[in-house]
Amino acid sequence: MSFSFTDADIERIESVLGVKAKTDASLARFELADKSSGRRITLEIHRDVKTEGLTSGGSTTLVSVYAASSFLQLQGCTGFWGSQDLGEVIFVARSGETANGLVVEREAGCSLYANVDTNLLSTDFTQLAPELIMSSLALSVTEDLFGDLG
Repeated sequence: MSFSFTDADIERIESVLGVKAKTDASLARFELADKSSGRRITLEIHRDVKTEGLTSGGSTTLVSVYAASSFLQLQGCTGFWGSQDLGEVIFVARSGETANGLVVEREAGCSLYANVDTNLLSTDFTQLAPELIMSSLALSVTEDLFGDLG
């Protein structure tokens, strides 16, 4: 599924995260900090990374988070969901029966959920093993992004 971030998408993310992005034609960079916890992260959204010569060909979107002791990257982003009330944006890369999600919080927090079975997104969470609940709950809000994608 191809997806490209529009200027309106970047503005929506700015609104949710409460910080203005530094942008150029293909990159949006958000610098987030939370004084009370001392956390700082940088979120980068690459709108058009060339992939000629690869199986996918063409281009893809890339979402990266830089933190003091980690680097997280979501390749092939297929959509995002943002909540002003929760102060978080969830970037999703969905392929077939799996979803990967990168959650970025206004307070400079970040979580990554990888290879989540998409069937878990609409299941009864009370029936899941405790280890699966967090990823299923976090990504379940993105399920409507993909309509009939399975």
